[in-house]
Amino acid sequence: MTTDTTDTKEAPTQTDIFHWANQADRDKDQLEIDLFLFTKGYTVYATNYAKELKNQLKVLFLYDMISTVQTGAATGMIVRDFEAAAAEDNVLERTELDKVEHAQEVIEQIMYGEEGLEVFREGDHEFKKVKGIIARFSRKDGEPFFVAKLLPQSQVLKGATAWMYDGDSFQPFAADAGLRITPDNQVLITSGDVFAFSETKFIRMFGYDAKQFAIAEEKIAEIEKHFKLKFPEGMTFDALVRDTKSLVSKLQKVEVGMVTQEQVVNLSDEMGLELMTDDAAGAIIIMDAKDAAKFVNLLNDDYATSEMTGIKYELKGKKELREAASSSLDAA
Repeated sequence: MTTDTTDTKEAPTQTDIFHWANQADRDKDQLEIDLFLFTKGYTVYATNYAKELKNQLKVLFLYDMISTVQTGAATGMIVRDFEAAAAEDNVLERTELDKVEHAQEVIEQIMYGEEGLEVFREGDHEFKKVKGIIARFSRKDGEPFFVAKLLPQSQVLKGATAWMYDGDSFQPFAADAGLRITPDNQVLITSGDVFAFSETKFIRMFGYDAKQFAIAEEKIAEIEKHFKLKFPEGMTFDALVRDTKSLVSKLQKVEVGMVTQEQVVNLSDEMGLELMTDDAAGAIIIMDAKDAAKFVNLLNDDYATSEMTGIKYELKGKKELREAASSSLDAA
């Protein structure tokens, strides 16, 4: 069993996933389980369940996860930071909970606002708005951990449109709704760490691709070296990008150093973008996400004026003519 980290200072604060699995295996009969649903807007709802489901919940949410980690311990499983790892066999990806905004939002509602959570009722709410289900496992003398699963609409059976097969015939589906919970391992949240057993479902569930943001962070650092920027008090370029998914994606394409600050300012004036500057400080003023988007578009040379019509355009996609000509020649 191996934990691969490039920052040894952080290692003591990281969850030992192999120790977690052994403890969870030891305590599995004593664990209490609570179920919560969260919506596409990350509002959390409490739920109730029949006592007869408790053992099935452990099978669907926990036992295979414990087994996977314990088997990994015997076969050299590596734990790597989600930002740096690729989805591959015997590699478990982890990141800090405070980096995954929506996951943190869900956990905080459960940890600190459980008493105020509304109980989900199909008559009052709609399953089509539900994004995921999360099971909290706890015991009196231990810290809880959470196992989250994505709930695509294909796994939701609505009473009005579903039948059940009972004995030798179809019957009306008696419940308001039914759920099919897949037994696969998806996301574990424990002690401030998030372990992504399924990279794709983790990204879909919480809307955060840490790999993309890691690249964006590198670009942000380069930009702040090359350009003088000014923000309102309490705001940073990093925070603006983190809160704006389109900027994270756009920064993947930017080649820092291709244009100067003077060229950015001049093009902004020429295109009428109204990007403000502080002449005394020699800085470009970024007031909000819209200004940040204009600035990043300018860096990426995403504005052009038609020589034929004089109309100004924001370019959504670009392809150099030299490349097109070269491809044509190669094909010939």
